[in-house]
Amino acid sequence: MTTPDPGESAITSERALLINVAYRLLGSMAEAEDVVQETYARWYSMTPAQQEAIGSPGGWLTKVATRICFDLLGSARVRRESYVGEWIPEPLPGLAEWSGERPGGITADPADRVTLDESVSMAFLIVLESMTPAERVAFILHDVFGYPFADVAEIVGRTPAACRQLAFSARRRIGAARVPATPAVRQARVVGEFKRAWNAKDIEALVALLDPGATMIADGGGRAGAVLRPIEGAAQIVRLLVNLAGRQGDLTVLIGRSTAGPAWWPSRAAPS
Repeated sequence: MTTPDPGESAITSERALLINVAYRLLGSMAEAEDVVQETYARWYSMTPAQQEAIGSPGGWLTKVATRICFDLLGSARVRRESYVGEWIPEPLPGLAEWSGERPGGITADPADRVTLDESVSMAFLIVLESMTPAERVAFILHDVFGYPFADVAEIVGRTPAACRQLAFSARRRIGAARVPATPAVRQARVVGEFKRAWNAKDIEALVALLDPGATMIADGGGRAGAVLRPIEGAAQIVRLLVNLAGRQGDLTVLIGRSTAGPAWWPSRAAPS
């Protein structure tokens, strides 16, 4: 029986943290996983002597992953400026994919899971998108994960004082955009009532369930025919959804659970 290498176990145990940092920075699970894979590739490309010379392997891995994310954020910002319509961060996979079992009874690796808190809610991620890459890195590393500004400075190429100011600016953006949280029980009730009203084609009930000042944003995948601008007002939102259902003919409402609580979305019905 082979005894596990404690040094190797310490390196692989950092995966959960790396995934959590990368997802919050990029808003995409696929990109976060690519970053973590690249980070480990760089670690294993070093000689044993080079690895042993690193005093804190975990800190090294986090810095490398964050630097990769920082570079990606700059290029992503350019791409999204030319994106057609609204761009929405990629939500986390459904709870079934994170519950511990995968198809075929295979147990999910706990290290692959993202810790659910406000910093991975859709509203929070959208605010993060309004920040510069340096603001986003400074805020996520310092305020969410508790890294000192000296470490942040090494990654973004600024002074610790400048990074402190970046985090302060990011906090102001979040404070200005934050809305009061809705209790989860009430949120679940409203979502359930919305689905029932949708299935019953009760237009008046649908409108009544939404706040008169509600705003709907939709990510159409960058296609010119998608919803290009936010839709304002309960009646206008319901009218759009009904028109969409009329054109598609096979839309249904699915209920899932985002990091902010229960949520619904229209979906094409799967072929039978």
